[in-house]
Amino acid sequence: MRAYFAAEQKLHDPKTFLSSGAPQPNPEQPARVDRLLEGARKAGLAIERPHDHGLGPIAAVHTPEYLDFLQHIYQRWRRIEGASEEVIPNIHPLARDGAYPASAVGQAGYHMADTSAPMSAETWESTYWSAMSAVEAAAAVAGGAPAAYALCRPPGHHAFADVAGGFCFVNNAAVAAQVLRRSAARVAILDVDLHHGNGTQGIFYARSDVLTVSIHADPVRFYPFFWGHADERGEGPGLGYNLNLPLPRRSADALFLEALGAALRRIRAFAPDALVIALGLDAHESDPFGGLSVTTPGFARIAEAIAMLHLPTVIVQEGGYLSEELSANLTSFLTGFGGAHRQ
Repeated sequence: MRAYFAAEQKLHDPKTFLSSGAPQPNPEQPARVDRLLEGARKAGLAIERPHDHGLGPIAAVHTPEYLDFLQHIYQRWRRIEGASEEVIPNIHPLARDGAYPASAVGQAGYHMADTSAPMSAETWESTYWSAMSAVEAAAAVAGGAPAAYALCRPPGHHAFADVAGGFCFVNNAAVAAQVLRRSAARVAILDVDLHHGNGTQGIFYARSDVLTVSIHADPVRFYPFFWGHADERGEGPGLGYNLNLPLPRRSADALFLEALGAALRRIRAFAPDALVIALGLDAHESDPFGGLSVTTPGFARIAEAIAMLHLPTVIVQEGGYLSEELSANLTSFLTGFGGAHRQ
């Protein structure tokens, strides 16, 4: 299996994070990359640098207003007297269908859903190359590779077409799916992260060419709270093309695999030409977020079940935070997927 990562993806180094109103060190740290690279290499993957595919594949998913914001907001923010070192919103609009604010402060509120995605001078470069890893993996699969892994960091599945949040700025899974759509009539996205992929759902919610399926901790008491409930099925042409499978807190392998069975049945009924896996390893029992209790061997079983779809597959890295088992969890998933996908 091919794997892609660019060194620039480590430059983004967020310092702040509010959890239940209390400031904490941001868990989306560059050190995650070292653990994930170790896990990929132990699974036998050779890491390649992605090519620069330009802004086009990102702009196919995200609005020009938003991309201009991501590229220039830090420099504008730092011109404000007394501004914080990182771009962090202090206002959130109740409605976003009216006038577009001209001020940096107003635009930060408009384009940032929460305080967990602070932006520094290096954020855009890391975000851009994270997306390039996803584009390169999707291009490889579209070109005939059976599967490819994109070590995307920063992650992406909480990013909407014009909103950042949850450590995410560009939706790498959505970018990969859109690249695959150039040659695939239908693409499925299966999100197995601890948290619901609300941005991915939002981007494709009214579309019937991309099926979105997410298995995650029940958001009734868990981030992202306002999305990820079972009654969210899509709208307009996309009605019936979104499936959410929320799980009780601390669900372990058995319940996760049961939900995965329902997810795979829906994907088979959609009959896609290609698959994107939004791979979160934060469902693990020792992850700092503590939402679910999947074991390290459980990730191999999850991967083996998905691989039996026998679809051209792009694996896009999402969550999975610093713990002793992070590297082993990725090795388990990639090894399980690779072995079953070749059968």
